[in-house]
Amino acid sequence: LKPIPYSQSTSPEIIALREEKATPTQDQIRKDVTRYRYGQEAHLDDSLERLGLSPSDEDRPVLVAIREENIEGNYGLILEFDSPFITLETWQDKKEKITKFFGPDITVRIDPKEDNEIDIFLISSSQTQEG
Repeated sequence: LKPIPYSQSTSPEIIALREEKATPTQDQIRKDVTRYRYGQEAHLDDSLERLGLSPSDEDRPVLVAIREENIEGNYGLILEFDSPFITLETWQDKKEKITKFFGPDITVRIDPKEDNEIDIFLISSSQTQEG
């Protein structure tokens, strides 16, 4: 399984933000999908299956790219999926489950694009919590 490409280059500012605020889960996902994987059919296939977003191998959303952004001062890892068989409504219904699955300290935002593409924002939130 080939590494997933970045859809845009990551600036030094974003790398510094990642080093400061990324959660261990965000780091693990980024490292896993940007290297060669052996014995797997698709990136994040286990995660998608556990989240109920992979009814079959043919219907599974396909991770096509990732990018990193500064989202209101927090580190955001954005997973860009091609999702022709899983509807936006289904993704939105799973938002709470996605948040718990990739948490703690993660906020999830689901952003529909054109042509069955869906961006899943995993945003670090640990440094923004009032204590």
